[in-house]
Amino acid sequence: MIIVKIGGGATLNIEGIISDLAGVDEPFIIVHGANALRDQLAEDLGRPKKVLTSVSGYTSVFSDADAVDMLMMAYSGLKNKRLVELCQQNGINAVGLSGLDGRVVQGRRNKGIRVRENGKLRIVRDFSGKPKSVNVQLLRLLLDNGYTPVLAIPIIDENNVAINSENDDIVGVLAAAIGADKILQFIEAPGFLEDKDDPGSLVEHISKAELALREQQVEGRMRRKMLALRKMSECGASAVIISDGRVQHPVRDALSGAGTKIA
Repeated sequence: MIIVKIGGGATLNIEGIISDLAGVDEPFIIVHGANALRDQLAEDLGRPKKVLTSVSGYTSVFSDADAVDMLMMAYSGLKNKRLVELCQQNGINAVGLSGLDGRVVQGRRNKGIRVRENGKLRIVRDFSGKPKSVNVQLLRLLLDNGYTPVLAIPIIDENNVAINSENDDIVGVLAAAIGADKILQFIEAPGFLEDKDDPGSLVEHISKAELALREQQVEGRMRRKMLALRKMSECGASAVIISDGRVQHPVRDALSGAGTKIA
C-alpha cells in the first residue's frame, strides 16, 4: 500500500503523476493539496488568507468560516474533482472524498493558537484541528472493490463541524491506520534541500534520528513540515520519500531513488 501526497503548488506535473500512477501495480490512496488554487480564489473573491505564527515559531493559515469556505471550494471542490477526472482518463477508477464524507478523516479541534501581538500574548481560536483517526472500513470497502480514494480537506471534528487540517498530519494518521508500506510526497523542489535556495543542495537520506535536530534548524512552514515528517516517520511505513513533482515522470523517479528518503 502506497500513500501518495500531492502538494498544492501551481507548478506540479499533475498529469505526469497520475499517468505514472496508472502503471503502479499495488493499491494506493491519494491525498492532495490545493494551496495555490485556494490563494488565487481567495484573492479573486476579496478574501485573502491570513497567516498566524505561534509563540513556538510554527505558522498556519487562520481558518475562520470564510477560510473554510475557500478550502471547500478549492480542495474538496475544483481540485479534487479535476484530479478524479484525470484519474478516470488514465484508467484509475477514483472516488473523490473530503474528510467529511463518511467521516473518513476524523479530528479534534484545536483549543487555540498562542500568538504574540503588539507585545501581548493571546489565544486565537479558529476552525482548525488535528486528525485523530480514519474510517478504515470505508477505505477498505473502496480499495477492495477496485476504487482509488482521492482525499482532501476539510476533515470533521468531534462536534461534526468541518475544520481545516495539515495534510502532512493526515497522511501520518492515514498511513498508520491503513498499514502503508511507502509514503510518496511530491513537492516543488528536488527533495529536502540543505539550502532552500540551492536546488543542488539535495539531502538524499535523512535518518529518523536527524529529523528532530533539523526541525530546530528551520523556521515557519518548513518547521511545521519537519515536525509532521518526524511524526510521519513513526507511522510504521518503511520509507517516506520526498521527491520532485515537476519532472516528466515523478512517480517513476521517486520509486527509482530520486529525492530524499527518510528511513
